[in-house]
Amino acid sequence: MKPQIIQQGAEAVLIRSGDVLLKRRVEKGYRIKELDEKIRKLRTRSEAKLLEKAGKLINVPRVLKVDEKAKEIEMEFIAGEKLSENLDRMKNWKEVCFEIGRNIALLHGAEIIHGDSTTSNMIWNSPQLRAAAEMDKARFARSNSKPVTPVRPRDASDSGSSGKLYFIDFGLGFANGRVEDKAVDLYLIKEALEAKHFLHWEELFKAVLEGYKKTSKNSAEVLKRLEKVEKRGRYKEQY
Repeated sequence: MKPQIIQQGAEAVLIRSGDVLLKRRVEKGYRIKELDEKIRKLRTRSEAKLLEKAGKLINVPRVLKVDEKAKEIEMEFIAGEKLSENLDRMKNWKEVCFEIGRNIALLHGAEIIHGDSTTSNMIWNSPQLRAAAEMDKARFARSNSKPVTPVRPRDASDSGSSGKLYFIDFGLGFANGRVEDKAVDLYLIKEALEAKHFLHWEELFKAVLEGYKKTSKNSAEVLKRLEKVEKRGRYKEQY
């Protein structure tokens, strides 16, 4: 498979080549060049470290190579269904949403804040999709004259009975989050569910909270702060 751009965003361009994804942070012309270089280098390093730390707790793309000079992260490409586009039609939506809450709680337990915890940054990878991906990889290897280094199998077992949930894009994430930051992480997923899955978002978010409460030791404190964050959100909407 030839390298191809699969997403062009304001912060980065994503380029896929087989089972490898390259994330390249783009220059910001409105910033002073020296400052822009420093910021993109720092964010590249920070995201790579967060991915490696989070990968010990939940399923995330495995970091393969980091090039701070080029502001690039080479990582494992995750095949699957992006939840923003597929959650509404999934029969196991309750299991998936429980996993969302459980995964967020695991990150928060390690003081990791995702920073953009929406269904656009979550992928559900079923056994069927994994099998298809392996077949594609094998075909790619046979058609490529150069030897292909396979990605090592993950140590983590399936997050759920029918698949694995992956969190992607930690570009806005950070470590050492406060209770306020954790509450905002939950508020972001609630807003995403209400906006993209409005027909039954309340049921979806209830399942998310169930997963969070069952996993987090400090869920009561975070959920109490979430109420304050929600009130601020409603106040802003009025003005």
